[in-house]
Amino acid sequence: MSETRYTANQVNNRTLAEVLAETRDEIKDFIQTRVQLLISELKEKAANSKKAAILGGIAAVLGVMAFLLLTLAVVGLIAVAFWGSPYAFFFAFLIVGVAYAMFAGMLAMGAIRQVKSFAPTKTIEVLKEDKVWLQSEARSQV
Repeated sequence: MSETRYTANQVNNRTLAEVLAETRDEIKDFIQTRVQLLISELKEKAANSKKAAILGGIAAVLGVMAFLLLTLAVVGLIAVAFWGSPYAFFFAFLIVGVAYAMFAGMLAMGAIRQVKSFAPTKTIEVLKEDKVWLQSEARSQV
């Protein structure tokens, strides 16, 4: 009778303690790989946010330059109105100022696009796949 009880507590010739220890180790490995995936993805996102900060800084500098050039263009227009000189230098400042403003806008849009994608999408996708797999495994065990 004790032999029957002993074999009933075994799963595939392993004791319940061995099965629980193996399950614990598998869960530990599973969690470690998911945490490592999250950490590596966040490091990658942090590197991208550094690029976004650099692009944002360049956009800010170019925006200030555009403001200064457009201000000089207005000053040039006013000077021309009183001075009677041709409008050549005014249009030159205006064209350069608008070009810098457009370039700063493009860089700012690139920086915003980099910052918006900061969520750890790969980790979330893998965890969703794991959830589906666990659900299918649970259904097949029942």
